[in-house]
Amino acid sequence: MAVPVSLFFFTTLFSCFVISDQQPLLDSLEQDAVYQVLHSVNPTIPWRSLFSDDLCSSPPHGVVCGYFIEPTNHTTFHIIELSFGYVSDYTPNPPCTSNSTLSPLIFTSFKYLRKLFFYQCFTETPVSVPNNVPESFGSSLEELVFIENPSLVGSLSGIITNYTNLRRLVFSGNGVYGNVPDKVGELVGLEEITLSRNKLSGGFSFSLAKLKKLRVLDLSQNYFDGNAPDEMSNLTQLFKLDFSNNNFSGKIPESFGSLQSLEFLDLSFNRFGNFGVPLFLAEMPRLREVYLSGNLLGGQIPEIWENLRGILGIGFSGMNLVGEIPASMGLHLKNLCYLGLDNNKLQGSVPEEFGVLEFAEINLENNNLSGKVPFSAKFSLKVGLKLKLNGNPDLCVGEGFSINKNVSGSLGQLKLCKEPEIPNAVQFNGGSSSALMAYSRVLLFLVFCLVMLMVMA
Repeated sequence: MAVPVSLFFFTTLFSCFVISDQQPLLDSLEQDAVYQVLHSVNPTIPWRSLFSDDLCSSPPHGVVCGYFIEPTNHTTFHIIELSFGYVSDYTPNPPCTSNSTLSPLIFTSFKYLRKLFFYQCFTETPVSVPNNVPESFGSSLEELVFIENPSLVGSLSGIITNYTNLRRLVFSGNGVYGNVPDKVGELVGLEEITLSRNKLSGGFSFSLAKLKKLRVLDLSQNYFDGNAPDEMSNLTQLFKLDFSNNNFSGKIPESFGSLQSLEFLDLSFNRFGNFGVPLFLAEMPRLREVYLSGNLLGGQIPEIWENLRGILGIGFSGMNLVGEIPASMGLHLKNLCYLGLDNNKLQGSVPEEFGVLEFAEINLENNNLSGKVPFSAKFSLKVGLKLKLNGNPDLCVGEGFSINKNVSGSLGQLKLCKEPEIPNAVQFNGGSSSALMAYSRVLLFLVFCLVMLMVMA
């Protein structure tokens, strides 16, 4: 097997090899396959005339060569990266067209390929996911990435082979459907599995037991159902877990609490229910964002926030929560940037401690909150529409808000609090005779009671 060598000194080495070997850098069959693949992606560009020299010396952006030293000390050059679809001015990959196709040569002609990337290439004309990719393909593949290709349709089972070196498996915003192949659970080198925004369905079908290097697991915005996987304890490096916008149901597995490296947890808009906010959140010290909105978990907001001082975002909207908002949330979560508690059944007042969260987006709409809000007019002007309190008819603001007509956000729409009525003290100087007589009677009664106590003693 050829040994790959760094491309750092590619230009110098290229000149040396041309002089010494007097042979093309890239095999003619492999170079012809590159031209055909480029034509399948964008037939409007004359690739052969624009890049008529050896493709390893002056290739279009997105086509990358590497050189390898064979056991015989003979150096060969091969394609190691193919990236298609314009991304930005800094990564001007060959642009795709509405009629782009997926050439089968990709899976048969580049046995040294490490990265295959398609971005917005298959957007109109339907393109099928290959269903018979040879096992030999991908022995060196490290990244398989398809992003924003809505016309790419079919099952993933045909394109997932024995990728022994695969680190990133990304299919996001495509038209793929069906189950996730069991083979995914055998790709022990995976660090990222992102299969978001597709049409995947069924239960959680692949095992996580062997994926000890996994750092990102994102299955959001699909049609997965059944229970969430309960085999998380070995995922010690996982920092992002996103199952949002699916149909997972039952109880959120307690094993999620063993994810000590997790920073981002999004389980929102599934069908988890009736088990309350998970207490295991307190066991995840690195957690920075947690979103559970849209699951009817019910119950009260637990007192777990002392252990989660680094939290930046909390999404607990529409969860059928009851009871009061814990003051400890405002006391401990000084770094909070977003708090969503809207569309619940929360009661009581907004904790005074929330008045210091001056840079947070706070949504408390559509609850049963009451009393005077702790936010100042200055705070409302600063955060504007990020402070949302509507739908709580018994909330009110102090008199200071009636002066400022430009208060933005929902604070300006709340009613003024009624000041409590304090009865006037009895005036003895110049007071009425009836008041004096009432005071005298009370005084005489107290003296009588004191005398009777002394006699009885």
